[in-house]
Parts: sequence; C-alpha cells; structure tokens
Amino acid sequence: MTSRFQPPPIIKACERLLVDIEQAVGNFHRKYRYHIGLELRRQAMTIYTTANRAWRDTPHQRRWVEALVWEVDALKQHMQVAKLLRAFTSFRQFEHLARQAEGLGAQVGGWRKSFTHPHAQNAQARPGVVQRGQKLSTRAASMGANR
Repeated sequence: MTSRFQPPPIIKACERLLVDIEQAVGNFHRKYRYHIGLELRRQAMTIYTTANRAWRDTPHQRRWVEALVWEVDALKQHMQVAKLLRAFTSFRQFEHLARQAEGLGAQVGGWRKSFTHPHAQNAQARPGVVQRGQKLSTRAASMGANR
C-alpha cells in the first residue's frame, strides 16, 4: 500500500523505463538517434506523464488508465521497429527494455482490470457500521455436509 505522498509502483516502473530508454537512445547510431530514438523517448515521456495523471486525477482515473494502455502498446511497437532496424547496440539491451515494457504493460492491465472487477467480495462499509467478513462455511455446515 502506497501512501499519499509516495508514488505507486507503476510510476516508479515508468521512471525506470524512461531513464533506461534515454540511456539506450544515447548509444544509438546517429542515423537512428534522431528519428526512431526520438520517437522512443517521446513515447516513454508520454507514458510517464499519463501514468502520473492517472494517479493524481482520480475523478478521471479510468479514462487515463485506458489511454495508458494504448500508450504502452505504442511504445512496444516503436521498440519492435527499433529492433528490426538494429538500432539497439545489442539484443540484450533490447531484451532488457522489452521485459520492462512487458512488466509495465502487465501493471497497467491489472490497473484497468481493477475498474471492471472490484476487489471486495462484501458490500462497501458505511461509516459508523462495523462489518465482518462473510463466512463461506461454518463448523455446523461442515458437520451437516457428511450426512
């Protein structure tokens, strides 16, 4: 659980991916640095800002998370094109970034899924009313099951 002042893990993952892409593009050949490299950098920055908006703009969070899903997919496409152009210095570098993007995509997908599938099994607690978790089975029910 993150506090109000600490960014959630998805923001940290976006930061890490942004920094790693900046460093990777810095090692691109000049021919690729200012075209596909620039696209990668812009896309990573867009993902970072969209994730930050999704975290802070809670009334419109669902809309921002939907946009974030598309932005992460676009980044993966740009990375794939850069790999086909052999812009990365090594396959290992591409693989490292691809794994980070995949992990980020999984986090974003889970965040989006949380809007459609609520976590709680029970009803929301009202202020002042103490609720207990629903027991799915009791000792009396178990004893009656074998008869």
